Amino acid sequence: MTTQADKGFLKYQVPIDAYGNGGFRFGEMSHKGSLLCLPSGMHEWDVTSAAQITHASLEKVWAEADQIDVLFVGTGDQLLMLEKPIKQAGRDLNIITEPMSTGAAARTYNVLLGEKRAVAAAFLAVERGK
Repeated sequence: MTTQADKGFLKYQVPIDAYGNGGFRFGEMSHKGSLLCLPSGMHEWDVTSAAQITHASLEKVWAEADQIDVLFVGTGDQLLMLEKPIKQAGRDLNIITEPMSTGAAARTYNVLLGEKRAVAAAFLAVERGK
C-alpha cells in the first residue's frame, strides 16, 4: 500500500520494516524518499542528500523536542558528521543527536522504539538496504 499525506503517514511512531530502493516500509505502507519518525508520527522529509541535513531541515524535530531524548540521523550509505549547529541545537534542547548510516540508524531506532524510549529519527533514503 502506498500513501500520501502531509505528508504525515501515521499519527504515531512505528518500526521500520525495510529500507532501500529509495524508500522505506513501515506500518504496512511504503514510501519513496526520506523519512522523519517523530512522536507526532511518520512524516515525509524533503531531504535527498546529506548536504541538505541542516538545522532548518530538522525544524519538525526541534518543535517536538520536549518529547524526544535521542535523535538518530541516518546519513545515507555512510556515516557522515552533522553540522555543528545541529549538534548544538540538540544539546540546547537536551536531545542526544547521533548520526549513523541509514541502515544502522533504522535498526537502532527500532530497538529503542521497542523499549518505549523517547526516540526520533531522520532517515535519508538509500538505494541499497534491507
